Amino acid sequence: MRDDDFEYFISKFGEPTHRVDVPADAIAKWRGKLPDQLLSYWIDEGWCGYARGLLWTVDPDDYEDLVDEWLADSPLEQVDAYHVIARSAFGDLYLCGERSGRSATVNCLLNAISALAKDLKAKDAEARDRSIRSFFASSALKRFDFTDGDGVPLFERALDALGALAPDEMYGFEPALVAGGANRLQNLRKLKIDPHLTILRQFGAPSMPFSNVDIQSLRGG
Repeated sequence: MRDDDFEYFISKFGEPTHRVDVPADAIAKWRGKLPDQLLSYWIDEGWCGYARGLLWTVDPDDYEDLVDEWLADSPLEQVDAYHVIARSAFGDLYLCGERSGRSATVNCLLNAISALAKDLKAKDAEARDRSIRSFFASSALKRFDFTDGDGVPLFERALDALGALAPDEMYGFEPALVAGGANRLQNLRKLKIDPHLTILRQFGAPSMPFSNVDIQSLRGG
């Protein structure tokens, strides 16, 4: 039975347009590493695509190499062990820390990692569960969209022009924004997530506005 937070999420995003049941061995593997609330959602809901592929809940195993690449040499490496629990149609990766819960986002198209210092702190199990409920309940469709140079959302237009995404695909720009490309519909392509995000990371280290925080204090909780 869905709780109020997930019911509110579904009221905005609709029922999933793609679903895969989560195997019992995956639940067992992540028990104790990811919040129990998230695992409960996995059991009840599966790994899904919502709003015709705007947002996807995912198997963290499929993204472990990408997390290693994007967090390499960043302060986050010293703070927690992070895993991708969701991603957007435009390759944003939503991270959950084993100690901190839902706490950081990799904005791959913009070559940036975003987080608030307070969210990176270690939390107890109840607070980690709460971070998961908050992620879904506070989500809005526009949060996962991407805008063009005029500030107009791109997802619906990309869907019409390029077709729906498969679970391993995203919409990305060619040329990439970090290489001087323009965020225009004409430059969007349907791309495989893993190789494209790996290529984007090779353009340079992502910006991290939280990089001057006291890492030692975060590690100490």
